[in-house]
Amino acid sequence: MRFILIPLLAGTLGASYWYARYVRGPEPITTLHQGDLPSQTALNPTPRQAFTPTTRKGYWNPDVVGDFTLPATKSLTFSGAGRNLHVDQDWSKLFRRGFSSVDKTRMSPDEFRSEWNKKPEGWTSRLKPSQRALTIGQGYMADAPFHIGWSRSGDKASETWYVRPWGDQNYKNSVSWAMLELNGECTNFGDCPPDKRLLTYGKVFFDLENEGVGNVLNRQEQVNMYVFMMKTLRQWLSPYTEVGSIAPVPLNGYGYSRARDFNASAEWLWAMPAKHTETSRQRGMPDDIVGKTFADFVDFQMPGTYYMYPEFDYSITHNDDGARHWLGALLHEQEVNRRLSPKKRIAWQWLFNTQSSEFNNSEKAKNAAPPAIAEGIAVFYWFTGAYGALLWDDATDLKPDQPTPAEVNQQGLGNDRVYACYEHYVHGLWRLFKHHGDLFNGREKYLNEQTECSVDGGKTWYKYTANQMKTQDVPFVRAIVNGNQILVAATQPYGKASQREQVMVRYIEDGYQFYTTINLKGDEIYLGRATMPKAAGARKKA
Repeated sequence: MRFILIPLLAGTLGASYWYARYVRGPEPITTLHQGDLPSQTALNPTPRQAFTPTTRKGYWNPDVVGDFTLPATKSLTFSGAGRNLHVDQDWSKLFRRGFSSVDKTRMSPDEFRSEWNKKPEGWTSRLKPSQRALTIGQGYMADAPFHIGWSRSGDKASETWYVRPWGDQNYKNSVSWAMLELNGECTNFGDCPPDKRLLTYGKVFFDLENEGVGNVLNRQEQVNMYVFMMKTLRQWLSPYTEVGSIAPVPLNGYGYSRARDFNASAEWLWAMPAKHTETSRQRGMPDDIVGKTFADFVDFQMPGTYYMYPEFDYSITHNDDGARHWLGALLHEQEVNRRLSPKKRIAWQWLFNTQSSEFNNSEKAKNAAPPAIAEGIAVFYWFTGAYGALLWDDATDLKPDQPTPAEVNQQGLGNDRVYACYEHYVHGLWRLFKHHGDLFNGREKYLNEQTECSVDGGKTWYKYTANQMKTQDVPFVRAIVNGNQILVAATQPYGKASQREQVMVRYIEDGYQFYTTINLKGDEIYLGRATMPKAAGARKKA
């Protein structure tokens, strides 16, 4: 889990190094269209499902929509709160509400074996490998039997063993042994391969949060340890298992969407190659990782940030370059990181505000994402070309309708929250994938900041980054094209209920000549699809 995502070390050497690389961001691309506009093609609005959001504490209803599944090209892991509310009645419900896998901490006792959860001989979990996900936090390596302090403090990389000799009585106090013992996870599901024990999860997510170092001289040691950990784990993964980590990522915007990020290079822990140090060989670092980077051994990157309370606050302005903005941040993080790395992207998502004493109303995770934001996260995120997401919560099981306690700590808030935001999130997934899942077949084209729009009736057209849409205070629009089909998402973030905005969208590539006008109201999440007409004289592809 990750609570404080704002860089509190702004005055340290590491942070000042990062900020020093920023320069002015790209200029908006604006073109003047001469002459009369061609005829327009209306978008077919995607249906909305009418439902009454829950007002019960510690409860949410997955049946605000009907059955739908995620396309095979996408992945969504449930590591949120309250699966216990529904799993006994229908264990497969979440897999028919857009989720493709469940984190181990959210599995029911019927779904895995452990020392305290015995199973009969020959038992096999009902969960397919693709439906299983494992999150590895600091405690796995920091606690017994490994006692690896580096797991909680990156500055201890220089004193951490890569491999300890077998005869050493502390041989388990090494990263190599900690990775090896993960192969025993297959016994928890009763499906170990006959020839070699391998981990049989579909996804493995690291959440160590030890990536920072206080001394810049420790960076090489930290890089070496991260590269070795991932390289070593790979030999214990099943062929279908994918692995990644909440950090490092090529660039972490910490919830901001600043223009200068587009000129930044990938951060050191992601891109720096492994290299021997004075003591690395003595601690077992092998030569075969020299020259390799952390990015070489992961299947996906995990850019994305949780929200602070200001992103949920409709009473303040959000349009300055340094202002916090829910949709600016969501899109910006993906736009920047897809430029810096071709690795697939899976974001951690949380529908409550992150705890941070630096922001008003953020001292506890007590504020749920407003309806349009919760739904919009579930829609706009997938317009970036991202591969997957992980819905996380600091609560696991929920008990509905509990009395409000006199004093609540940060970890005990789950039962005292209203989880209607989950219902809006699932509704957004349903609108996108129930009605347009066929477009996500691997042949789609994500326009991202190449989406071409006009707010002056077609006199001028622009292609804006997320930051530029934020600072120019224009409607946010993103589009996906697949053959002659175009899917458009649009909204006016933080719009008042009475507010009305109009934006035009065009696509004049690949032999198509598509123009349309979208009428927006309030901050509603608009979603619409159309069949694009061919431009006059355009030839069909053979």
